[in-house]
Amino acid sequence: MSSLRVPGRKLVYHPDHILQPSAHVPDLETYTRLYKQSVENPEEFWGELAKGFYWKSPPKGTILDYNFDVSKGNVYVKFMQGATTNICYNLLDRNIQENGQGDKIAYFWEGNEPHVCSTITYSQLLKQVCKFANVLRTLGVKKGDRVAIYLPVIPELIYAMLACARIGAVHSVVFAGFSAESLCERILDSQCVLLVTADGFYRGEKLVNLKQIADDALEKCKDKENFILKKCIVVQHLGDQVGNNHEQESCNILQLFWNCETDICWDALMKDVSEHCEPEWVDAEHPLFILYTSGSTGKPKGVLHTVAGYLIYTAVSFKYVFDYHDDDVYWCTADIGWITGHSYVIYGPLANGATCVLFEGLLLYPHVGRLYEMIEKYKVTKLYTAPTVIRMLMKFGEEPVRKFDLKSLRILGCAGEPINPEAWTWYHRVIGNGKCPIVDTFWQTETGGPMMTPLPAATPLKPGSTTFPFFGVLPAILNEHGEELEGEAEGYLVFKQPWPSILRTVYGDKERFETTYFKQFPGFYLTGDSCRRDGDGYYWITGRIDDMLNVSGHLLSSAEVESALAEHSAVAEVAVVSHPHPVKGECIYCFVTLKDGRELTQFITDELKNKVRQKIGPIATPDFIQNAPGLPKTRSGKIMRRILRRIACNEKDLGDTSTLIDPSVVEVLFSQRCQAAA
Repeated sequence: MSSLRVPGRKLVYHPDHILQPSAHVPDLETYTRLYKQSVENPEEFWGELAKGFYWKSPPKGTILDYNFDVSKGNVYVKFMQGATTNICYNLLDRNIQENGQGDKIAYFWEGNEPHVCSTITYSQLLKQVCKFANVLRTLGVKKGDRVAIYLPVIPELIYAMLACARIGAVHSVVFAGFSAESLCERILDSQCVLLVTADGFYRGEKLVNLKQIADDALEKCKDKENFILKKCIVVQHLGDQVGNNHEQESCNILQLFWNCETDICWDALMKDVSEHCEPEWVDAEHPLFILYTSGSTGKPKGVLHTVAGYLIYTAVSFKYVFDYHDDDVYWCTADIGWITGHSYVIYGPLANGATCVLFEGLLLYPHVGRLYEMIEKYKVTKLYTAPTVIRMLMKFGEEPVRKFDLKSLRILGCAGEPINPEAWTWYHRVIGNGKCPIVDTFWQTETGGPMMTPLPAATPLKPGSTTFPFFGVLPAILNEHGEELEGEAEGYLVFKQPWPSILRTVYGDKERFETTYFKQFPGFYLTGDSCRRDGDGYYWITGRIDDMLNVSGHLLSSAEVESALAEHSAVAEVAVVSHPHPVKGECIYCFVTLKDGRELTQFITDELKNKVRQKIGPIATPDFIQNAPGLPKTRSGKIMRRILRRIACNEKDLGDTSTLIDPSVVEVLFSQRCQAAA
């Protein structure tokens, strides 16, 4: 992959000519033509792509109908109105019957320990899904019912999700790292009729007693108005893993935490069930799943996605963003409990008949080269991970990489948060050997798939930029008065029209849905993110709107300051928040995690301030730089800046901290506050 430094501009990486002959979008001209069609005539564009999938009955009305303007009535989006289909049928039956892929491997599954692994073909996957779909029907689960799934990344998680989709039930997956309180809240909010969980699992060397957490959650749910759940299906995951000597641990857990009134064993239910299950044909706008995401109020939002739009957008985006071909082995490292796992571990890849790696464990266990080892083992060609993972691997340097053969890699991807140019460059140079394009995707739980993304054979890349909009996505940048800004600009990122997989509502709270996304700027979908568009038309996500820094009337992005600080050789990780200032209104407060063996001396503090001053300007010079041995993160790896703002201001009321992976970090940060900031 060639690079070019244009005078006065950032380094640009041009697509490798090797990718272009076979690419679905081989050059920028093709992208521009397809993009123009997708936003100017979305009916024809999406309607044509939908022909590649099975519809029990065709659409009877408009392909894509919507209202984004709250002043004109209720906000709504409708896709493929009048059509009926089944997403599970399209993922499995269609690929087996029409494309002859029954014997093709759908998943290479690897557990916490490297020797615990298996392969699952498309035919095997369909049989297991049908069996569990029949189990659900036997237990009285019907079309429209909500089913909570609280499992680690094991095959049964996929079986359960697709079984729900097959019978028209709505799955609500809860990340297996969440607390009993979080699970309880989600079960109640979506009024789930059934819970699917497991005895336990290992995260590295740590045993997680998932059944005990699930029991605690159900105990908290008792006597609550919305609690209608009657049964709990338990997967004996620890006991099923041959050769790991965890059978006794499984027995101990199930003896201590088994409720004869509610609990049913997965294996017992699946033993004599038919491998055939007729799919439930549902309306295109039938709910597919509810997935909870953080809200500014502290209460999670139940984001609702529907069948047809989500199917088409995840399938099309997977094909084009990763330039998928039949011989690829694709690995998305995300947990299925997050939207990235839903869209690009399950639905998007399976819709394309892809072969994927499915991983239960930790990327640093039992050694720091586990990621590289698995790339070599499965000959992974497309890797999709998070900036947090890349920065974590950077701490260990290049030596672990050199022990493994990563030549199979052709395309790299990242998602979850803006990636700083230093991490982007390391990812490209070290893991990609300077040859693999990086598709840096911007999207949200609410969008279902990428809104902004490069296409690997078509888009010249700028490290840290999410480049251009994907097909059907029409972005705009607004100022605080709702006025659209042209050319080079920075402000609120919004979208002017829908794409098929946009969320349809916040479950049970239509008012919150409209207020959160459409009320501030009627006629636009508000992402909640700030964005900069440069002179070449490239988009740069600069952080959440509430992460913007207003210093002496100048709007600065936290991501820009963080990127400048991260360039210092002593810095491992950094987070920046605003702090009240009697003259400036706000000033900049930095939490800096240094690399092993380094100390935050006055000399380094001065160097860091100078680095920001040089990169951005004197107005961005931080007032406070605090040593941070660790940062408060959610289990998905996102830094909770809301908590950092409270620490900076010495405010002990932190609100909900249940999603923190390590709450003890907060106490340490309070103890090491910059006293001058009191």
